[in-house]
Amino acid sequence: MRLMLSLTPFSFKTILLLLGLALLLELPCRADPTDTEDAEFARLQSDAKKSFKEGVDPFVKAYCIECHGDRKRKAGLNYQLAVRNPGSASSRKAWKMAVDTVMEHEMPPEEEKKHPTDDERQKLEQWIGKIKYLSPKDPGPFVIRRLTRVEYGNTLRDLYGVDPSVTAALPDEVFGEGYLNTFSPLQSEQYLGIANDVLNRVLAPAGAPPTAVQKKLFGEAPAPGADLRTEAKKIAQKLAHDAYRRPPSKSEVDVLLAVFDLARENQLDYPASLRLMLKAILVSPQFLFITPAKEIEAGKSIVALDDYQLASRLSYLLWSTRPDAELSRLAGSGTLHEPEVLRAQVKRLVMDDRSRALFDGFGMQWLGLGKLEGKTFDTGKYPLLTAEMRSAMKEEARLFFGSIVRENQSVVRFVDSDYTFLNGTLAILYGLESSVTGPEMRKVTLKDPNRGGILGMPGILATTSFPNRTSPVNRGVWVLEQVLGEHVPPAPANVPALEKQDSKKVANMTLRQRTELHVTNVACASCHKVLDPIGFGLENFDAIGRWRDHDDSGGAIDAAGELPGGKRFTSPRELKSIIAARKADLARNLTERLLAYALCRQLEGYDEILVDRLMETIAADDYRMQTLITEVVTSYSFTHRRVKE
Repeated sequence: MRLMLSLTPFSFKTILLLLGLALLLELPCRADPTDTEDAEFARLQSDAKKSFKEGVDPFVKAYCIECHGDRKRKAGLNYQLAVRNPGSASSRKAWKMAVDTVMEHEMPPEEEKKHPTDDERQKLEQWIGKIKYLSPKDPGPFVIRRLTRVEYGNTLRDLYGVDPSVTAALPDEVFGEGYLNTFSPLQSEQYLGIANDVLNRVLAPAGAPPTAVQKKLFGEAPAPGADLRTEAKKIAQKLAHDAYRRPPSKSEVDVLLAVFDLARENQLDYPASLRLMLKAILVSPQFLFITPAKEIEAGKSIVALDDYQLASRLSYLLWSTRPDAELSRLAGSGTLHEPEVLRAQVKRLVMDDRSRALFDGFGMQWLGLGKLEGKTFDTGKYPLLTAEMRSAMKEEARLFFGSIVRENQSVVRFVDSDYTFLNGTLAILYGLESSVTGPEMRKVTLKDPNRGGILGMPGILATTSFPNRTSPVNRGVWVLEQVLGEHVPPAPANVPALEKQDSKKVANMTLRQRTELHVTNVACASCHKVLDPIGFGLENFDAIGRWRDHDDSGGAIDAAGELPGGKRFTSPRELKSIIAARKADLARNLTERLLAYALCRQLEGYDEILVDRLMETIAADDYRMQTLITEVVTSYSFTHRRVKE
């Protein structure tokens, strides 16, 4: 049926609505292969259920239900609900809270007559490590998300040969778990404007000979007497296949033909009608969003991704752009999902220069370097921190990250390495300005063992500093959370910043001595005993990463400290060595972060079990980065999705 509408702004919004509706229609999907029973998982799940029934359930009934049950819900907690569904996401949070308070002897309250024995408390703590096995084997939902500005620009470049800067007006996006999936009215207008800009760049004005790109997109002019609608249908199928990264459905092609018909009915000539059809594609949800293929067999709750979707998921993860010809060919042949084929493609994509996109998306987020560009510093105190210097800082991290990935080095090298990448600008911060000159970045062997790796990188040291000084606390938090994957609770709201301390009391103190005052506050002591020593170990680096032997007060730097477990250090070199020895922690943190980034969601439930299994393979290959990436991409959660709640 043809659309009898005029080409007004309102009508084009109608076209967009139709395109969105087409996205809701079903597409074929490859059926999930029959999974064999995982005997080990079944055994662990059975053990978790038994431990819960024998230890946790009686504990809760004896010590918790009276205050935290169906009738009385102190602090909003109902452990009767948690008992009925112990493996749910909400219950898991409640269990972890319960274990923390019980082990700290905060619960049950002192005034209670009945208190658990130490043995009962320990059994509860032991069970919390088993709670993950109560989760079903579930890859989680497929998160439909909008292409980031970078992905959108790269995709337009690869499809139509336009400069990615055409998308510069779009706002910056957050990455990983924070991928955006909505449109604001302003953004809708921005996308329409970008579509018009692209069309003006690649298509000839009315009456002018077609451009080379136009001929590639639309083919040669139809022969006299040809059925123009039939020709338009062929073009619509090809354009949509390329833009949607998969064969379009009949309904999607019909919508595009309706746009073509609308244009013809409004007296537009054939080239102009094709132009409007292409514009509809450029602003369609099918193009702007990464989506799964639609529902499959009735009754299916978990399915494997179809090969076209797998190709897109892989390509946007590692290259931040659409699948290339080889990925598309493999998807079309239905072989991409085969384990060895998929592994070979991961290797190919990683070794390609376009894999620098993995740093620009994931690496920048992991290291926190996205904050550097907009971070304010005291220009009088740090005149070296120019825009050029900030750019060099980020490029150092990008090249370093890429070298570890492409050379398939162990994740340990992120922390303890004997090289980096410098140009003349950045070399000043390293004290190497006499040997490294010029604007080009190059690989440089480092003789100072205190340097090398991300802990001594100026960009990261600057990001974790304040505008006018270092921050041992920020640096300690960064190492614990970003490098080792440990959770650090937020600081209490009533603790004053160092700048607000009694000036008379701290007048003759070094920054270390002032920072150590945190441990005199009971509310702060438990965290700062761990955080501060790590930060003190990096105090030889000033706020922008230059080496120093004295702090701003003139006091000698004391970089000594002790980590939990009794490991002592006296320098950045020794601190690096201690952290580098925690290979498994480094690798697990990176694996969890990359998996969450790839899935665009927080990890939960079965994901924790999955990571346990991935770590076995990664550890067997000395925690090498390509192995880590490959295991994430070939994992159950990456290659499958839940289709029903």
